[in-house]
Amino acid sequence: MKLPVLVLATLMAMSVSARDIKSESADSSPLRSETFAGLSLRGIGPAMISGRVADLAVDPSHKSTWYVAAATGGLWKTVNAGTTWSPIFDDQGSYSLGCVTIDPNNPLVIWVGSGENNAQRSVSYGDGVYKSLDGGTTWTNMGLKSSEHISRIVVDPRDSNVVWVAAQGPLWSAGGERGLFVTRDGGLTWSKAFETSENTGVTEVHLDPRNPDVMFASTYQRRRHVWTVINGGPESGLRKSTDGGQTWRQISNGLPKSDIGRIGLAISPADPDTIYAVMDAAGKDGGLYRSTDAGENWEKRSDYVTSSGQYYNELFADPKVVDRFYSMDTWMQVSDDGGKTMRRVGEKHKHVDNHVLWIDPDNTDHLLA
Repeated sequence: MKLPVLVLATLMAMSVSARDIKSESADSSPLRSETFAGLSLRGIGPAMISGRVADLAVDPSHKSTWYVAAATGGLWKTVNAGTTWSPIFDDQGSYSLGCVTIDPNNPLVIWVGSGENNAQRSVSYGDGVYKSLDGGTTWTNMGLKSSEHISRIVVDPRDSNVVWVAAQGPLWSAGGERGLFVTRDGGLTWSKAFETSENTGVTEVHLDPRNPDVMFASTYQRRRHVWTVINGGPESGLRKSTDGGQTWRQISNGLPKSDIGRIGLAISPADPDTIYAVMDAAGKDGGLYRSTDAGENWEKRSDYVTSSGQYYNELFADPKVVDRFYSMDTWMQVSDDGGKTMRRVGEKHKHVDNHVLWIDPDNTDHLLA
């Protein structure tokens, strides 16, 4: 009976010894949990992924400086044409962005609209408008916090204190700050240029490049519920102002009389009387429309619609060729005949799912998507 007792005692001694060694090893190791208490995790590769790109802006005075707004990844900046990138919005109140705009009179002034500008179930909401005076180094929230989804910001080229904001408003609820807003003091105060209803916001606002007092805006009636989505209605449509946004009227001659969904607009810089619109509509009324008299009358050019109006429906006109424009879509489309026909651009070496396009005004073959 002495041998088993001796073996048990030996095993107990070995166990205690191993535990002591482990404890001593842990005490002497520099890699303790408290060592990393002050560190935060960050992605180091092999790729930086911030979700789909919602918008981009290129500094017209330094074309190697770009700002990219991500739907779920904040704002990114490059100063070397995309060779390296820096996140410049991570400490702000929203990671979801809908648009970014550079002040045409001062490229250090950057405006950001938070909240993705699409209406699918996966969107994230934002907390208003942000402004930077130093090229994105620091930011100030300028208000409209209950807008939740901002799709476009436009600065008046004659006066940088005048800024227009197209606010779609909340997606999953009524109300909020929705409609077309304007500030005339650089964002200190805001007023509503027009509103439609608690379920209808504004998706786009454009200024005539010849005369910024002539303006166009598209309204979008949309609302998500758990059981369904309302993607359009009688309150969607186009409006025009000829007095700098003081008064607005609907323009609809030649447009569908049925319920309309999201409308994408583009004014041709080559001939601002030419305006293109892509829209969803009930029945067979959806399609590609064109006006050649500054929006007063419209003609349906084709039955082309994007693969998902609530997710795409954004147009970009070629700066030099009046009949050429691009449509954002799963596969980007381009027309060279004023919308009669559409064809895919070459996307063999890029990701599909397009939401924004920049066309170099000096070399229109140079595109960023």
